[in-house]
Amino acid sequence: MQRRRGSTHDSGSHAGELRRRIAVEAARLISEQGIRDYHLAKRKAAERFGIAAETALPRNEEIEDALREHQRLFEGDDQPQRLAVLRDAAREALVFFARFEPRLVGAVLDGSADRHSAVSLHLFSDEAETVANFLDELDIPYEQQDRNLRLTRDDAREFPAFQFSAGTIPVDITVLPLAHLRQAPLDRGGDKPMRRANLAALDALIEAARSDDSAQRLASGT
Repeated sequence: MQRRRGSTHDSGSHAGELRRRIAVEAARLISEQGIRDYHLAKRKAAERFGIAAETALPRNEEIEDALREHQRLFEGDDQPQRLAVLRDAAREALVFFARFEPRLVGAVLDGSADRHSAVSLHLFSDEAETVANFLDELDIPYEQQDRNLRLTRDDAREFPAFQFSAGTIPVDITVLPLAHLRQAPLDRGGDKPMRRANLAALDALIEAARSDDSAQRLASGT
């Protein structure tokens, strides 16, 4: 019986280490190749290790942890500075699209943004063409496509999305009906509601980051 318990423990440790290796490789692919689909990054990473079983894949939370570790190791101060620039741009975008009740989502909000990241917003209107008309009136060139979002585990729908550039910063907006101000889509590959932030919440994040940076500078004497 003791031998069985040891074997089970060893098996669990091996599976955990394998998930960790896949998560680290997926984080590298996301950071270096700009892959934004976590599931695709996990599949590509698993293929490198010859793994086909879905049960061996790490959770999205493990990918996010590995991505932040990768950024700390290989990007140093560049990533926090880039994140600050993107969050300032996101703030401008939230003000710009104020009439559409905008919410910030994605990597700029959760802090994992890298050089490939866009400022991603959800806008709300029961008539998506009003957003297109708004961009047209201001002579902002854009690309349009449909984006698939999961509203519940068993309900996925397509919503119009628009991509354009604000200077050197890419902006990606998805337009949802007003009813979805209260019902956020599910996050990537998970069953939790997607995290979203309005202008006040983003301002609080920006201020907290600046306070942390000031504290670190004081502690280091710089």
